[in-house]
Amino acid sequence: MATSTPETSINNCLSVSELRSDNWKSLEDNLGRLSTISADHADFITTSQQVTRVIEILSPIEAYQAYPGARAFAKLGGMIQRQEMVRAHLLARGVRKKIASLAHRQRYSEVLFVGKMSSSEQKALRRSLKRKTGIGDFAFDAVFVQTFKDALNALRVNLILQAVVIHDGFAFRSQDCHLDTLHSVLDELEVLFEATSESERGPLLGREIAKLRPEVDLYLVADSNVEDIAARMGETFERVFYREADCDELYPSIMRDVARRYDADWFNGVKGHAKRPISNFHALTASRGKSIMNSNWIRDRAQFYGPTLFQAETSATSGGLDSLLEPRGPLKIAQEKAARAFGAKRTFFCTNGTSGANNIVVQALVRRGDVVIVDRNSHTSVHRGLMRAGARVDYLDAYPLNDYSIYGAVPLEELKRKLLDHKHAGTLDRVCLLILTNSTFDGIVCDPKRVMKECLAIAPHLAFLWDEAWFPFAYFNPTYRQRTAMGAAAELEAMFQDPDYAASYKAFNVEFGAEAWADDERILNTPLLADPSKARVRVYATQSTHKGLMALRQGSMIHIRDQDFNEKAFGDAYKTHTTTSPNYQILATLDLARAQVEMEGYKCVQHQLERAMSLRQQVSRDPLLSKYFRVLGVGDLVPSEYRESNAESYFDEKSGWRNFEKSWRTDEFVLDPTHITLDISATGLSGDTLKKHLMDKCDVQINKTTRNTILAITTIGTTRSDVAIFIQELRKIALDCEERARNFSKIERSIHDDKVRSLTRQQPLPRFSSFHQVFRPNMETGDGDMGLANDLAMEDDNCEYLQPADVERAISGGRVVVSASLVLPYPPGSPILSPGQVIDIPSLKYLRALDVREIHGFDQERGLRVYREETLSKLSSARKSTPDHGGES
Repeated sequence: MATSTPETSINNCLSVSELRSDNWKSLEDNLGRLSTISADHADFITTSQQVTRVIEILSPIEAYQAYPGARAFAKLGGMIQRQEMVRAHLLARGVRKKIASLAHRQRYSEVLFVGKMSSSEQKALRRSLKRKTGIGDFAFDAVFVQTFKDALNALRVNLILQAVVIHDGFAFRSQDCHLDTLHSVLDELEVLFEATSESERGPLLGREIAKLRPEVDLYLVADSNVEDIAARMGETFERVFYREADCDELYPSIMRDVARRYDADWFNGVKGHAKRPISNFHALTASRGKSIMNSNWIRDRAQFYGPTLFQAETSATSGGLDSLLEPRGPLKIAQEKAARAFGAKRTFFCTNGTSGANNIVVQALVRRGDVVIVDRNSHTSVHRGLMRAGARVDYLDAYPLNDYSIYGAVPLEELKRKLLDHKHAGTLDRVCLLILTNSTFDGIVCDPKRVMKECLAIAPHLAFLWDEAWFPFAYFNPTYRQRTAMGAAAELEAMFQDPDYAASYKAFNVEFGAEAWADDERILNTPLLADPSKARVRVYATQSTHKGLMALRQGSMIHIRDQDFNEKAFGDAYKTHTTTSPNYQILATLDLARAQVEMEGYKCVQHQLERAMSLRQQVSRDPLLSKYFRVLGVGDLVPSEYRESNAESYFDEKSGWRNFEKSWRTDEFVLDPTHITLDISATGLSGDTLKKHLMDKCDVQINKTTRNTILAITTIGTTRSDVAIFIQELRKIALDCEERARNFSKIERSIHDDKVRSLTRQQPLPRFSSFHQVFRPNMETGDGDMGLANDLAMEDDNCEYLQPADVERAISGGRVVVSASLVLPYPPGSPILSPGQVIDIPSLKYLRALDVREIHGFDQERGLRVYREETLSKLSSARKSTPDHGGES
């Protein structure tokens, strides 16, 4: 079998940082071994070969690190070549320890300098950088590269870079660069580079760096055209310097801009307030903690939280800080910084989770009688918000994964078909909003840019709400970012303003022809372009910061890029669903979450992804673990018709991450690898049973289950130890399964096999049946009046309770039974039945087969709440006597 080269090891490894750490440890150990044995020892040659291989692996990695630097690394290589193993061992040990200490050093970062510089120039720059900025809370060191390709490689490999200084006069490729992190775009970039004048290559590199890592501060030092570049690229570069002028301001600029991102204004305000010696005559009994610390009964328990929690308790009306409902000070600044960090035009903090955030956006955008197209698998908060808003809801069905009782995502063809239905019915102008989940609980991710562009081609006025509860980290990784609502919205804004796109649209419209716009099948099967003169970019994203980033429970954000933003409507909705007494500690953690991702988001998300891939590989490769726990891959969760790339796996030894990056560029749906779904059918245990065992007996907390799967999610807080512990516990369960299997009697074997078969044969997921005709204002479309259905269900006289078996008998007897409540299992919190929906047999069968403890809207003792037959009959008669039939014009 052919052995992999060092270049293959680097390019295809899961984690360059872990590869670096592990190889420095290997180098130290092997050099220690060589320092104690003679050249004629049996292990000398083998160990020397291992040292040579490690040096080859580390060499291209160290080219992009400030420490130990090229000279020190070359010095180590020279010692090894001269067989000075004792000195080499001591140097390697010191370097490894210093690298480990730098990895954990607070507020330490590195600055990348791009351009041709002599050794003396590099020394001078490094000294200046340390002298000017290595004070106070921040410490910096410098990394030097000379080419376009090396600069982008450095940004990918060096996770702690905080700033880049680009000098004129650099080439595209280097002769000794062995890293291949740019394989997908390298040739295209080189063509663009060669076609660009030398004075414009710095700005070109700046634009590419901004795409890759927008949080990093960029500076340009140019020989000419600095005024013109500053005018054209002010948003890309923090500052532009003329080379011949005094550049002493560069170094304080770097420190100032890093400090600007690091500073958390609201957190600082709360912290400062906690230190003030305030006497409280406000209605804040817990403030300062005196009511607790002076108690003889609960004082000892308050120690669990510590005094600072209570000292920080305050209110907007007590003075000294800011108001969430009318922010003018540090909270306003904190939200503006969050908008910049997450690529939004506006960001609002929420202290009632993404449930509250969804209700805010729905109320702001939807008026009674408006049509909203929504994924039926959306979170309960979406449905309840639409009920309250009095919306006419047209539900979309996601593709089902019946083998695992998991809903996927809604195909674009389905979205376009719904819009065309409303166009033909003359109600397209009433369709105001499309609501989709991205990513889903199970990690299925859409292509928001493609979805919005094609939907806007049919309905250019349409607004979009993307529920990104599980996706707040995604903006801080270049592969993920393209699939976020804010990343896609920014691209669409730029696209619609680009003259080249306008020309492309004009050519497309001529080629497509007026006849094609009357042919639904042509429209459904053609990638559409939106008219840039009509399409409006109106995009909202709600994110659970407390789920995907560092924030206390209930801490969420709303990110907005809406060219028609209605400040009055949004402000009223925000005040309706936001308490006048918000928890300031929750708000402070939202501010800190923003600061963290601006400083180290790229690194955190990379580590999160690496932990996920490591867990996937460990389970899949281990013969015992894989016998009982099968990791579901993209091929299991995304049907082939939605995978243009044909990728079955996102990572392998031969191609590394190429499938991952290609799939996320091309496929209609992709899988977020940090959501790891395990098929547990072979254990004979249900998901709920295994979840309880892991939590109660193993202290391992997992998230969602179905009857035959469990879902594990890695976050930015997941460590290598966490992964190891989880694998350890899974192995214990597998060993227990093996032990029981060896001792099965014939009857026990039969019982076990029956359990496994019952877990592998899942009840098919039900599709949305339909709204009852009394709730359908227009029979040509599928939308139902959720406001009317909800209002009617509020009155007990209109409803009755029936057990599922009684409902099934009633349906068999010819009765149309209609749900009067939202019925949903939790988790995940998406409905089986909605108010006004006709109950069908598949929904009842699925309800009976559920293996979860909470089913909201279903009373175990009384059954399902349904409308009485006479209620529906009266409403039907009333509608027939009303000419308008629900307000249809």
